[in-house]
Amino acid sequence: MSTTVGEFVVERLLEWGVTRIFGYPGDGINGVIGAIQKAEGKIDLIQVRHEEMAAFMASAYSKFSGEIGVCLSTGGPGASHLVTGLYDAKLDHVPVFAITGQAPRTARGAHYQQEVNLDRMFADVAGFVQEAAVPSQVRHIIDRGMRIALGRNAISVLILPGDLQDEPYEDPPRQHGSVFSGVGYSTPLTIPDEGELRRAAAVLNAGE
Repeated sequence: MSTTVGEFVVERLLEWGVTRIFGYPGDGINGVIGAIQKAEGKIDLIQVRHEEMAAFMASAYSKFSGEIGVCLSTGGPGASHLVTGLYDAKLDHVPVFAITGQAPRTARGAHYQQEVNLDRMFADVAGFVQEAAVPSQVRHIIDRGMRIALGRNAISVLILPGDLQDEPYEDPPRQHGSVFSGVGYSTPLTIPDEGELRRAAAVLNAGE
């Protein structure tokens, strides 16, 4: 059985070390919610009473744990409720990764039920925001979003249309126009002092 996009999102977050998500379920994010359930406890979903609290809790988790906070909501009004909590994280300079649902791709632009232009809505609060259009795109959106959030102490937002979450996941094809990425981030090194440079040079000079 193939992995769905929703299942891939959960697997990728696990690879990034995420073990806890604060969120509230809804039709627009069911594919990811189902994948969290299938993960059988590898990621804890802390269900809140309101999406705004999901963002505030992710912000607080980041502040007190030193890890990236992750929150989740459905699209439309659910996603809009995240904004206040995300501003809390932005203004306190802590990394948060937000995942939201969106109207089905086939209905986008039709003023469909709960359809909101989320990329515009999150443009000010987020350092990175991207809506996925195809399964192979999700990998580098997650990886880049996590790196930007961690590297800049910023907010990143992944927008997932509801119909995309249930599609089979595909890696990017090996062809022009594809982007490949991997998991992991390390803080850039500070400029070493002269003694460190000399020790490094000695190690290199001793090699064969």
